Amino acid sequence: MDKEKFDEDFDKLWNETPASHSENDKEASWEKFHTVTFAEKERKFKPWRYVAAASVLLFILIGTGIYFNGNSLSESNVIAETIIENTTSTIKYIVLPDSSKVELSPNSKISYGANFTLNRKIEIDGEAYFKVKKDKQHPFQVFCDETTTTVLGTSFIVKESQNEEIIVELFEGSVQMNVKGQDKKWILKPGEKFTYGNQVASVSEFSRFIDFDNEKLSTVSHYIEENYGYKVILPSENLNQKITIRINKKEDLKTIVQLISEMYNLNFEINEDLKQITFQ
Repeated sequence: MDKEKFDEDFDKLWNETPASHSENDKEASWEKFHTVTFAEKERKFKPWRYVAAASVLLFILIGTGIYFNGNSLSESNVIAETIIENTTSTIKYIVLPDSSKVELSPNSKISYGANFTLNRKIEIDGEAYFKVKKDKQHPFQVFCDETTTTVLGTSFIVKESQNEEIIVELFEGSVQMNVKGQDKKWILKPGEKFTYGNQVASVSEFSRFIDFDNEKLSTVSHYIEENYGYKVILPSENLNQKITIRINKKEDLKTIVQLISEMYNLNFEINEDLKQITFQ
């Protein structure tokens, strides 16, 4: 395939909206959810079955085009002027100079050079979740061992496992994977995982969501506490009410809270200082 034809095909993937899933009522579109949840008009509660599968997830990067090359860190041309290390036992939240956001996992670090907004190159040791600001003119590159991931604008996780495998899990958009020394290219679809280790590459499926099927509302609040670090206070009469919902594992917290609020006709308050969400 010549470069012009390839670029044309990849542009189609770039602009293509991921196909919606049709798995039960839980696969309702984000547009419907957005219309219901953020409607200007106050609505009465109806016992709907919701799907909160809106946000993007990505563990070491976010980007719609991703090129996986074999450049080692010594070839990355990243002169580290800024080094951020997480020596704590909790996730560290970082805003990069280009407004991209990073959730740096414990025992991990990132480093990047000067003029980052024009030269968006980062080295990673460990794990990180990147919510990358889209900028086609300045690709976002993450260097991890002998691999390079170039991001143009999607959401996905990149991580290195203990047995030195590189794993990329795609949550939204489409990405292209390249491996040094191999002519084959892999274009992933949402819900697909690329694994590379011992000079072997493979693609498989993974679950982007967590499902609550007729669970107590208190179970969802416990999930929020465990995964977002916010204590949830519910009215006693709502604790044992049942809920069926599908949530993207990296869903924005406020989206989940607003959804619960709409479903049960509850008001809520988020106290950032106390890391507490109160429904009433």
